[in-house]
Amino acid sequence: MNRKEFRDLASPEAAREAIDSLSLEGGIDRVSLEDARGRVLVARLDAELDVPGFDRASLDGYALRARDTFGADEADPARLEVVGAVHAGEEPTIDLEDGQAVEISTGAVMPSGADAMVPVERTDRVEPRSTDSANGDAASETGDDGDEVLIRTSVAPGDNVMFAGADVAAGERALGPGTTITPRDIGLLSALGVDEVPVRAKPRVGIVSTGDELVRPGEALESERGEIYDVNSYTIAAGVEDAGGEAILYPHAGDDQDEMERILREAADDCDLVLSSGSTSASAVDVIYRIIEEQGDLLLHGVSVKPGKPMLVGRLDSSAYVGLPGYPVSAMMVFRTFVAPAIREAAGLPEPKAATVPGTMARSERYGEGRLRLMPVGLVQNGDGETLVYPVDKGSGATTSLAEADGVVTVDPETDYLEAGESVTVDLFSPDVRPPTLLGVGEDDPTVNRLLDGLENPRYLSVGSRPAVRRLREGVPDVAVLAGPIDRDLEADELGRWSREWGLVVRPGNPHELEGLADLVDRDLRFVNRTTDSGLRSTLEAAIDDLAADRGTDRQKLVAAIDGFDLGLRAHESPARKVIAGDADAGLGLRATAERLDLGFVSLGEQPVCVFANADRTAKASVRELAAALEEPPTEH
Repeated sequence: MNRKEFRDLASPEAAREAIDSLSLEGGIDRVSLEDARGRVLVARLDAELDVPGFDRASLDGYALRARDTFGADEADPARLEVVGAVHAGEEPTIDLEDGQAVEISTGAVMPSGADAMVPVERTDRVEPRSTDSANGDAASETGDDGDEVLIRTSVAPGDNVMFAGADVAAGERALGPGTTITPRDIGLLSALGVDEVPVRAKPRVGIVSTGDELVRPGEALESERGEIYDVNSYTIAAGVEDAGGEAILYPHAGDDQDEMERILREAADDCDLVLSSGSTSASAVDVIYRIIEEQGDLLLHGVSVKPGKPMLVGRLDSSAYVGLPGYPVSAMMVFRTFVAPAIREAAGLPEPKAATVPGTMARSERYGEGRLRLMPVGLVQNGDGETLVYPVDKGSGATTSLAEADGVVTVDPETDYLEAGESVTVDLFSPDVRPPTLLGVGEDDPTVNRLLDGLENPRYLSVGSRPAVRRLREGVPDVAVLAGPIDRDLEADELGRWSREWGLVVRPGNPHELEGLADLVDRDLRFVNRTTDSGLRSTLEAAIDDLAADRGTDRQKLVAAIDGFDLGLRAHESPARKVIAGDADAGLGLRATAERLDLGFVSLGEQPVCVFANADRTAKASVRELAAALEEPPTEH
């Protein structure tokens, strides 16, 4: 048998290029939620329901109508009749009326008619004023022993209430394609009722060890014959699993060429990648390179690396093939350096990173409660590639706080202020956490969601237009998406813009025959607004100003005439969902939302949406990618 000689060894870069030219992707799997940890999403998942799915009390206390407390204080409390109690897990059966309150537990469903709640610490339970028998009997039928409650503070609509969708709103972007699912994400998906997710299939990797001297662990070993236990099959299989692949061990092949070819072809038929170890050198008995050369496509034989010179790269039938050296140390070094990254890429997994990351605070953070603080934080890189750390906190009851964070900064009890630029250490949630390639903040918008789908590992915080302006001025995000008549005197570069049609989302067929904004003012209709942070809310308020000017009246009178104007919801689909549920006759929204949910729509005009980039981040690759995507004006769908 002629001896194969190494002549021109390939460079490590050439070896990487050769492996990169091989297709290792395994397709798409649908897996149950309990099997989803560590897998990679292939499609965006939007919330199909609100979390929470009902308006709930944030504290123990009393549910009531906010207007019944107006003017109440310690010196002059409001006196309300207690007409029952609602506990967590119960369905309220009470329709609250003026002058009434309901005792309520934390997390319980707000009863009908209540729009706020007062914590028990700001109340006093008292006997009713009238103690005669008739009145006492009547009170005991409607309340808890006829008690009344003194409310020692005034509240506004929505105070101490977590409204449906306040954590995650139906229609909101939950997780994007390319997301590596962590326990935090599983918590989010569980809250959304998702039990199965589409993920990248793990690359199937067949592992074949060669050599007459190899023996499987657990079998009898005859050292006098030069036998050794098969180390490579198990260490490489563990490495494959760690890199995100599915390892399949095949019977070890001896040095017989026909038997070796049979096992290799069996593995090639079943797997996306075949890894062999041993029989790759220039020895006369090392024959795998001959099999690949004769029966497949040998791309590379021999790499200028130590250890690991006798490396093979090629194809066998429809499978990719890499031959590793026989020595365990050499095999693992080649695997870790060249093969594991390719498996991770095919599985959609990032390169592993250290469990802690140093960084600097992107903005100041005040904290003065005198307790040890575990502060969830996100990471973003500035224009110089330095890691910036920003707090992520939507409240202790919000699932998405952790879904939007990368790790935790521990703040000592004695520390009451972290300055912008101060050095901190972030304990990552897992070693494979990586900062988002792009951090965006701003308006909740369906076009933004589609733009983000085209980027690798973006993160977008739907905080609204007004907070986005503030955060952009603080220098935290890469980009901000702003909508409506907002002061945009920013030191930022405009990347692009589009327009969206806004108006009133109504039931199919527009049964109330709404024609415009005046109908909300002049007719007895229930309306659902957006929060004051929203650009849609700003545009609506500007339209009301115009209507007030046309009528020669005070805008406050118009606002007061709109039932529901002051109670706003956070996400762009939330008002529409209230219309679907029959809780409102009209909601502030977009034509795109109405069409997606098969609702009617009354147009009130066009609203511009602009994307601004942090002036220091315009050279970032992800910002350039977004700018390129915006060169073709997005359209509403």
